[in-house]
Amino acid sequence: MDRSSKNRLTGHMLPHFPDDSLFCRIARAVCRAGCLPRKELYEAWEMARRVHRRFRGGRVVDLAAGHGLLAQVLLILDRDLREGIGVDLRIPQSAARLAMEIRAEWPGAADRFSLLERDLNLVQLHPDDIVVSAHACGSLTDLVLEKAAAARCRVAVLPCCHDLRACDDGGVSGWLDGPLSIDVTRAAWLRSRGYRVYTQTIPPDITPKNRLLMGEPL
Repeated sequence: MDRSSKNRLTGHMLPHFPDDSLFCRIARAVCRAGCLPRKELYEAWEMARRVHRRFRGGRVVDLAAGHGLLAQVLLILDRDLREGIGVDLRIPQSAARLAMEIRAEWPGAADRFSLLERDLNLVQLHPDDIVVSAHACGSLTDLVLEKAAAARCRVAVLPCCHDLRACDDGGVSGWLDGPLSIDVTRAAWLRSRGYRVYTQTIPPDITPKNRLLMGEPL
């Protein structure tokens, strides 16, 4: 199966996720909702697993959330998360279908989750939050990092669409390719704000934009 496919998962794909593993159960819920590309399922799962290994408890805030799958997967993985919110300037109408399918399987997680249609600049963050964002385009990733650092909360981003004109490359683009220099500069910026930084990747067959940057205040 091509895990990088942008084709929507639908009921026709249910036989591809036959077992009772947590991933297959989540995948079947996404298939029944019929609103997300296959790629987004795998991105959310791989990122959530890595974030969950590093950070536990508090509140998860998914910025530039789209359908909010990432936050919902984290709520399923971590019962110590007291709340999860997905925030986007425009919430897709189909997000309600996904939330309904998640609720059918994990009502406890669904009860702790909400979607907010709001400008990211207006979101209030707290020190015990885990701020996550998967593929917030270009400088939007920098906004997520800045908001998290200002609130002194844990953060995890999977950057994409690196804007070589708008994003800071740290002056090292002569040594590294442009997108990598931007992400290295982001990691250094977090360290300069008093953060312990963790760098990982998700499998490249899902997306070539697979660098995961995580940080927590010292």
